[in-house]
Amino acid sequence: MRIIVIGAGIIGLATAWRLQKAGHAVTVIDEASGSGHGTSYANGAQLSYSYVAPLADPSVWKQLPKLLTDPHSPVQFRPGFDLFQYRWLLQFLAACTARQASETIDRLGALADLSRQILHASPELMAAHFDWSASGKLVVYSSEQSFASARHHSEQQLASGTDKRILERDACLALEPALGAIAHRLIGGIFAPNDETADAFLMCRELERLMREAPEPARFIYGTRVTGFVRDGSRIRHLETTAGPQEADLYVLAAGLTSRTLGRQIDLDLPLYPIKGYSLSAPVIDAGAAPRVSVTDAARKIVIARLGETLRLAGAADIVGDTLDIDTRRTGKLIADAKTDFPGAADWQNATLWAGLRPATPTGQPIIGATRLDNLMLNVGHGALGFTLALGSGQRLADAIAGR
Repeated sequence: MRIIVIGAGIIGLATAWRLQKAGHAVTVIDEASGSGHGTSYANGAQLSYSYVAPLADPSVWKQLPKLLTDPHSPVQFRPGFDLFQYRWLLQFLAACTARQASETIDRLGALADLSRQILHASPELMAAHFDWSASGKLVVYSSEQSFASARHHSEQQLASGTDKRILERDACLALEPALGAIAHRLIGGIFAPNDETADAFLMCRELERLMREAPEPARFIYGTRVTGFVRDGSRIRHLETTAGPQEADLYVLAAGLTSRTLGRQIDLDLPLYPIKGYSLSAPVIDAGAAPRVSVTDAARKIVIARLGETLRLAGAADIVGDTLDIDTRRTGKLIADAKTDFPGAADWQNATLWAGLRPATPTGQPIIGATRLDNLMLNVGHGALGFTLALGSGQRLADAIAGR
């Protein structure tokens, strides 16, 4: 089957790769000049298979006053004149229940596990170069209460087979000596040895290379914007693009936030809102002071990952609209935290700053599968877990097309 995938981020390319593996003739279209230039470009770099809790969680209700008023809160809300923002927020708050969170965690956990299986069962991808590391992930806690809650949750997960290890303070420092600067506030941590780190942008490039080098190479059309869909009843006849009409047997919309704009043209109301995050990437200057394990600081709500000779630190979840402007107040706090927690590890003063917009649904569950149009499929709405869920989501879509 001839299939066009709209979107060349990690979701679109993982989907295209799995479709090519299934024997389809694939074309990828994106308005950027190459693959991975959007939200995939400089994300937190964690393949967080063991931690898939959604933003929509019952604890949000207790935190709501702080989230709305504290300028240092990791989650920020700035009201605008967009009615969709308020609609999305109401749907998000409605999803902040224990039942919904449990359902979402189960679904995301299955997708994450499938992603890991696909990666490790693909020798060609494992041999590719995208700064992959089996680093494990250590979540550290600075309060007895939060550590006790995390310990309880981890013990439940252990009973169901998830490999998580509860570490007291000294064990955390033994596992990752680079945490020495925060030893004074470190209570304990939870270590997930099966979690990994990698560079999502480089993985996008490597997936593209693998598809170009396949016996039946995929086509890539960059610098090209999809401007409309020409329909014939319940089917799409072809795409209108800035490079002219593009025709296929089936179309996959996997363009992140752009999917909402394109969906409106064919009466699809996709509940995708941009959750803004920031990262900074700095060259390592002292290998001994730079963490090897992927670390999440539960108190500061930041993640740090080692990508070769670069440290990537990321954080924030801002509900402030679709601007990509760098909020220096937010990035300034990231830099201050980096200097305090990992002093001398990297050249933080000359770090590269970046902002990205995560396409999030209110529940945190992605939308994968068919639409009411016979030959249009969706793979959208992965929020902050797009990198972790990409390969599994692509496979789920390929399975759906095959009738599995």
